[in-house]
Amino acid sequence: MTVRVLACSFALALALSTSAWAEQDIGDTEAGFQIAAEACAYCHAVLPEEAESPLPRAPRFEDIANTPGMTSRALVVWMRTSHPFRTMPHIVLERDELHEVIAYIRSLRDRQ
Repeated sequence: MTVRVLACSFALALALSTSAWAEQDIGDTEAGFQIAAEACAYCHAVLPEEAESPLPRAPRFEDIANTPGMTSRALVVWMRTSHPFRTMPHIVLERDELHEVIAYIRSLRDRQ
């Protein structure tokens, strides 16, 4: 019985830490900005003061950040999924780079 209680407690703690991760900033925002400026700014508005993206169909990072339900976890999925536009180059970011760009995007939340 004690083993079962410990196993349930461990599973609950793991679930809570995983859902907490979904809302945490998981990288360095300044490094994330630098990566976004180099890899994403050709199509996306990465600065909050930009009124529209260079490629009008590409959403502004600030709009992405303020999309309802856009958690860190959702951004990981979004960034690892092929973009819907055929003009989007296939950009592969290392895990740390991905986390830094996500932290930067999340830093733009509620700045509209």
